[in-house]
Amino acid sequence: MNVLLIGSGGREHALAWAISASPLLTRLYCTPGNPGIGEVAELVALDVTNHAAVIAFCQTQNIKFVVVGPEAPLVAGLVDDLKRAGIKAFGPSKFAAQLEGSKGFTKDICAKYNIPTAAYGRFKDLEKAHAYLTQHGAPIVIKADGLAAGKGVTVAMTLPEAKAALAEIFSGRFGEAECVIEEFLEGEEASFFLLSDGVHTLPLATAQDHKRVGDGDTGPNTGGMGAYSPAPCMTDALCAEALEKIVTPTVRALAGMGHPYVGVLYAGLILTKDGPKLIEYNARFGDPETQVLMLRLRDDILTLMLATVDGTLDKISVRWRDDFALTVVMAAKGYPNDYVKGTEIKGLDQDFSEDLQVFHAGTAMSNGKLVANGGRVLNVSALGKTAAEAQQKAYAAVDKINWPEGFCRRDIGWRAIKA
Repeated sequence: MNVLLIGSGGREHALAWAISASPLLTRLYCTPGNPGIGEVAELVALDVTNHAAVIAFCQTQNIKFVVVGPEAPLVAGLVDDLKRAGIKAFGPSKFAAQLEGSKGFTKDICAKYNIPTAAYGRFKDLEKAHAYLTQHGAPIVIKADGLAAGKGVTVAMTLPEAKAALAEIFSGRFGEAECVIEEFLEGEEASFFLLSDGVHTLPLATAQDHKRVGDGDTGPNTGGMGAYSPAPCMTDALCAEALEKIVTPTVRALAGMGHPYVGVLYAGLILTKDGPKLIEYNARFGDPETQVLMLRLRDDILTLMLATVDGTLDKISVRWRDDFALTVVMAAKGYPNDYVKGTEIKGLDQDFSEDLQVFHAGTAMSNGKLVANGGRVLNVSALGKTAAEAQQKAYAAVDKINWPEGFCRRDIGWRAIKA
């Protein structure tokens, strides 16, 4: 089977690495990809916003299956157009992808179906948003309604901070000026991943990431500075509760609307004194969580994806390695603010241990040299019998990479080690 993977980040490198090992695979293409993905797939230049061009390429190259990595093409309806052209694609429809594409859409579903989440208000008017702030006070959470590349959420501990976040959203920085204001919840956060074929769900695994840029969870939020799996805080009982009270009602709701959710569903949860509550949904695999999930996965990812699209998840199961997986993100100095591109990275051609993979995120080739081409640049990922062992292996590899213009947090996995 010929497969096309869409995306260029660390998530897509991890998916490409896993897909390339599938016995079902004949040839793997990726657009736009990165140098790391280029080691296991043929990179092609396609404009993924031009759905007709993607379809034409699939037809020319006899591609039978498309895997959509990032959220933007899902929200834009690429899967719908591929399906209409008779091409199977892994990912939700444009309507179902609103679970990520519109925070207000998801909150309204939660309210209608009694899904545990934070109390909220939706606003398209700045004055009404300010009035809601005055009524509820701080701490409070301000979210841009649409896609914001992980940068549209502010946990405001003071009212001035909240008002500044509203001003940013209503300035149009994140596109349409619409926001959700949420109750501030206290508890440990965790990620719960499942596959859904529109009727059946198959729980995958749990993970936790580190959003803040600095050690000790300090500094601004980022797209993620590291992750690990499994999440020790997510017991079997909590996973079962999240499935029963949060995920299953959501899947049933979308099916009832006539738009079954097909793909991976990533539930961002917070474990409160009243049990798990939904923070947000993502309509695709997480980044950098995918990197640790693929290291732990024992079964064929392509088989799982095809069962999802074919509606046969009730006929398969999934197995995971007992090992602990941890990934450290190496980023360009200055990230998540201004950073410099084009700095050379050396040391990736050495032999690392078999329990370690370096996934490329923001990299490129320039004059025969590997260079940084984004904010988050490399994902150094390791397996270990314990969290401490996986952490030690990952940082030992980080220290062998020669990239003076890069940095990383030095405490990834601290919660798991403490647990």
